[in-house]
Amino acid sequence: MSAFDWLRRRSAPLVDQQLTDACTQLPKPGPWRETTLREQRFVVLDLETSGLNMQRDQLLSIGAVVIEDGAIDLAQQFECTLQRSGQKLSASVLIHGIAPSASAAGIAPGEALLAFMQFVGDRPLLAFHAPFDQHMLSKALKADLGYSLEHPFWDVADLAPLLCPEITLRQAGLDDWTAQFGLQVHQRHHASADALVTAELALILFSRARKQGLDSPAALADALSRWQRRQQRPSL
Repeated sequence: MSAFDWLRRRSAPLVDQQLTDACTQLPKPGPWRETTLREQRFVVLDLETSGLNMQRDQLLSIGAVVIEDGAIDLAQQFECTLQRSGQKLSASVLIHGIAPSASAAGIAPGEALLAFMQFVGDRPLLAFHAPFDQHMLSKALKADLGYSLEHPFWDVADLAPLLCPEITLRQAGLDDWTAQFGLQVHQRHHASADALVTAELALILFSRARKQGLDSPAALADALSRWQRRQQRPSL
């Protein structure tokens, strides 16, 4: 599914009240279900932004894929570019390739974000370096829809060292971990391509989690939380 599939069913753009009403119909994320990692549906996302300043920069595009039944479901994909008419040519264009003209021709932010949250449903989210994506997505949802993001958000950049303690990669990025496992990125810094390779990495990590006895989302979430707390402790 793409944002365009969802928008084609509409004869006219939604007005603010329609967007607000639609947001009230979005499912609320609940506690972890009593299920295995294989049975849990995850949405893996990647965002492209106008820069790395979380206060000043804007969300430009969203790419997402679904992990379901222990595999990537290529029939369930999301990709859209948000309309940003005031976007200026900057050095970041050389990275993500989204020119101001492409931003100006994008989908109205409120409609694009609503379509994405309808795609997500009540499922947990995964991203590489998730705190940045979580902040930028939350900021856009609040600004354009008045919607508060409450979904669990796992950082694959933390899952990797948690589940692969024997691999020493300091301050490793997505390129480092994909190279470690021999994964191919078809178009780096393209939201959909980065989401896909992040999902491939997540499946490798879930396999390792099962071998370590962490075969449920709740168990893995607890282990991840404990690992993150240990990383925050000052070294003696």
